[in-house]
Amino acid sequence: MQIQRNVFREDHEMFRTTVRRFYERECVPHLADWNKAGLVDREVWRNAGREGLLCVGLPTEYGGGGGDYGHCAVMAEEAARCGVSGVTFNMHSDIIAPYIERIGSEAQKQRWLPGACTGETILGIAMTEPGTGSDLKAIRTTAVRDGDEYVINGSKTFISNGIIGDLFVVVCKTDPAAGAKGISLIVVEANREGFRRGRKLEKVGLHSQDTAELFFDNVRVPAGNLLGEEGQGFRYLMAELPQERLTIALVSAARLETMLAQTIAYVKDRKAFGQTVWDFQNTRFKLADIQAQAIAVRTLVDHYLAEHLRRRLTLEEAAVAKLFATETLGKALDEMVQLHGGYGYMLEYPIARAFVDARVNRIFGGTSEVMRELISRAL
Repeated sequence: MQIQRNVFREDHEMFRTTVRRFYERECVPHLADWNKAGLVDREVWRNAGREGLLCVGLPTEYGGGGGDYGHCAVMAEEAARCGVSGVTFNMHSDIIAPYIERIGSEAQKQRWLPGACTGETILGIAMTEPGTGSDLKAIRTTAVRDGDEYVINGSKTFISNGIIGDLFVVVCKTDPAAGAKGISLIVVEANREGFRRGRKLEKVGLHSQDTAELFFDNVRVPAGNLLGEEGQGFRYLMAELPQERLTIALVSAARLETMLAQTIAYVKDRKAFGQTVWDFQNTRFKLADIQAQAIAVRTLVDHYLAEHLRRRLTLEEAAVAKLFATETLGKALDEMVQLHGGYGYMLEYPIARAFVDARVNRIFGGTSEVMRELISRAL
């Protein structure tokens, strides 16, 4: 039972074939090694850059693919279908690079975006701090203007690409007394004196995605590393968050469909008490429920994807998509792990990996509680 999707154009679907082949060839065979290492090989980034799979939504004059968010959505969906959970191409290309492309100066775009498109420069965003979580207004990292430089002091945590990242968009307080209006975005190169990577954090899931602490001890960067206007960082962050949250919803929808198909195949093959697990009415009813949920998630997410392609997606609508997709995925995966029995608890089985990897979807990009708060404001 499949939904006839009409949100993608023919060029999107042609691109999907290229993306799927890349993930299957360049990523899937290495997933086990990457999970053990807690790190993805940098070569896969350069390979993706050579095939035009990084920053596909950026203009061609900076080395991007010149596509729209539909091409970015294809990248996210195919990664989810292949189980390539630790390769952060979408975060790099669709969450961080757009900050530079949309609010950066022409000189900044020419300086930083070409390397991001080739995979030579891996991007990260340093937002979360110890003790602040989703409360961005409470960040304490400061950037003090000193002549033609900013001097940055503070620490960040839970930073994706924290170990392999080369360039970080750092959320700082340039005016600590001004609250949200004192937040600015400053780009920091990883080779700056005083910049230090902390420990690589051990996570419940997403084992191949490196996540780390970052420390800034009197890190000096040119004033020209300021993105956009001073004091407008919070507004910039709010403007980009809907796309980030929609991407998380897209990944959740694709992961739900993929794991449902795999679970159906498993229970139809697995024998118990002289029959297949599928033959038990309880199994069929649970999977019927999950199928209905998967259709509901797909319908909702595709509707908001179409809205975003028209540049009409609101902050509240993106919150609806993320909340519903991630919460539904989490509950459905729990049911599907149960249907696998003991094998569902073994990480060598895709359902177990999906279970631990998906848990963070209800946390990053704004927790489910934050999503509910945003939705309630529009009621």
